[in-house]
Amino acid sequence: MAYVIAQPCVDVKDKACIDECPVDCIYEGARSMYVHPEECVDCGACEPVCPVEAIFYDDDLPDEWGDYRKSSTGFFAELGSPGGAAKLGAVERDDPFIGGLPPQNAAC
Repeated sequence: MAYVIAQPCVDVKDKACIDECPVDCIYEGARSMYVHPEECVDCGACEPVCPVEAIFYDDDLPDEWGDYRKSSTGFFAELGSPGGAAKLGAVERDDPFIGGLPPQNAAC
Protein backbone atom coordinates (compact mmCIF):
# COMPACT_ATOMS: atom_id res chain seq x y z
CA MET A 1 0.00 0.00 0.00
CA ALA A 2 1.26 3.44 -0.85
CA TYR A 3 -0.72 6.45 0.31
CA VAL A 4 -4.06 6.47 2.12
CA ILE A 5 -6.66 9.22 2.17
CA ALA A 6 -8.30 9.39 5.59
CA GLN A 7 -11.21 11.03 7.44
CA PRO A 8 -10.48 14.72 6.77
CA CYS A 9 -11.29 14.20 3.07
CA VAL A 10 -14.71 12.62 3.61
CA ASP A 11 -17.42 14.96 2.30
CA VAL A 12 -14.78 17.60 1.45
CA LYS A 13 -13.02 16.18 -1.66
CA ASP A 14 -10.90 19.27 -2.40
CA LYS A 15 -9.20 17.45 -5.34
CA ALA A 16 -5.92 19.44 -5.22
CA CYS A 17 -4.23 16.04 -4.98
CA ILE A 18 -5.53 15.02 -8.40
CA ASP A 19 -3.72 17.89 -10.10
CA GLU A 20 -0.42 16.90 -8.49
CA CYS A 21 -0.55 13.15 -9.15
CA PRO A 22 1.79 12.34 -12.05
CA VAL A 23 0.30 8.87 -12.63
CA ASP A 24 -3.43 9.67 -12.32
CA CYS A 25 -4.02 7.17 -9.49
CA ILE A 26 -6.34 9.23 -7.27
CA TYR A 27 -9.94 8.25 -7.89
CA GLU A 28 -13.08 10.10 -6.83
CA GLY A 29 -15.78 8.23 -4.96
CA ALA A 30 -19.15 9.63 -3.91
CA ARG A 31 -17.88 11.00 -0.57
CA SER A 32 -14.10 10.63 -0.61
CA MET A 33 -11.02 10.35 -2.78
CA TYR A 34 -9.03 7.10 -2.97
CA VAL A 35 -5.41 6.35 -3.93
CA HIS A 36 -5.13 3.18 -6.00
CA PRO A 37 -2.56 1.09 -4.09
CA GLU A 38 -1.24 -0.68 -7.20
CA GLU A 39 -1.12 2.33 -9.52
CA CYS A 40 0.56 4.70 -7.03
CA VAL A 41 4.33 5.09 -7.50
CA ASP A 42 4.93 6.46 -3.97
CA CYS A 43 6.12 9.85 -5.22
CA GLY A 44 4.37 11.73 -2.39
CA ALA A 45 3.33 14.69 -4.56
CA CYS A 46 -0.27 14.49 -3.30
CA GLU A 47 0.48 14.68 0.41
CA PRO A 48 1.73 18.28 0.82
CA VAL A 49 -0.99 19.83 -1.37
CA CYS A 50 -3.93 18.40 0.58
CA PRO A 51 -5.50 21.42 2.33
CA VAL A 52 -7.14 19.24 5.01
CA GLU A 53 -4.06 17.04 5.62
CA ALA A 54 -5.94 13.83 4.83
CA ILE A 55 -3.20 12.00 2.88
CA PHE A 56 -0.72 9.78 4.69
CA TYR A 57 1.96 7.37 3.64
CA ASP A 58 0.70 3.95 4.76
CA ASP A 59 3.28 3.58 7.54
CA ASP A 60 2.42 7.06 8.87
CA LEU A 61 -1.36 6.62 8.96
CA PRO A 62 -2.57 7.42 12.50
CA ASP A 63 -3.90 4.36 14.33
CA GLU A 64 -7.35 5.90 14.78
CA TRP A 65 -7.71 6.01 10.99
CA GLY A 66 -6.59 2.43 10.32
CA ASP A 67 -9.99 1.57 8.81
CA TYR A 68 -9.25 3.98 5.97
CA ARG A 69 -6.47 1.65 4.82
CA LYS A 70 -9.07 -1.11 4.45
CA SER A 71 -11.54 1.23 2.76
CA SER A 72 -8.94 2.15 0.16
CA THR A 73 -8.35 -1.45 -0.85
CA GLY A 74 -12.09 -2.17 -0.55
CA PHE A 75 -12.99 0.62 -2.96
CA PHE A 76 -10.82 -1.00 -5.65
CA ALA A 77 -11.85 -4.61 -4.94
CA GLU A 78 -14.77 -4.39 -7.36
CA LEU A 79 -13.37 -1.60 -9.54
CA GLY A 80 -10.06 -3.31 -10.26
CA SER A 81 -7.26 -1.33 -11.87
CA PRO A 82 -8.75 0.92 -14.55
CA GLY A 83 -5.33 2.39 -15.38
CA GLY A 84 -6.14 6.01 -14.66
CA ALA A 85 -8.75 8.01 -12.83
CA ALA A 86 -9.31 10.71 -15.47
CA LYS A 87 -10.66 8.37 -18.11
CA LEU A 88 -12.97 6.70 -15.57
CA GLY A 89 -14.38 9.86 -14.01
CA ALA A 90 -16.20 10.04 -10.69
CA VAL A 91 -17.49 6.76 -9.28
CA GLU A 92 -20.83 7.28 -7.58
CA ARG A 93 -20.14 4.86 -4.74
CA ASP A 94 -17.76 4.44 -1.84
CA ASP A 95 -16.32 1.62 0.18
CA PRO A 96 -19.06 0.54 2.66
CA PHE A 97 -17.02 1.92 5.59
CA ILE A 98 -16.95 5.42 4.07
CA GLY A 99 -20.55 5.17 2.89
CA GLY A 100 -21.68 4.30 6.40
CA LEU A 101 -20.03 7.28 8.08
CA PRO A 102 -22.25 10.08 9.33
CA PRO A 103 -22.00 13.32 7.34
CA GLN A 104 -18.73 15.09 8.04
CA ASN A 105 -18.25 18.82 8.50
CA ALA A 106 -17.70 20.05 4.95
CA ALA A 107 -16.81 23.57 6.12
CA CYS A 108 -13.08 22.77 6.12
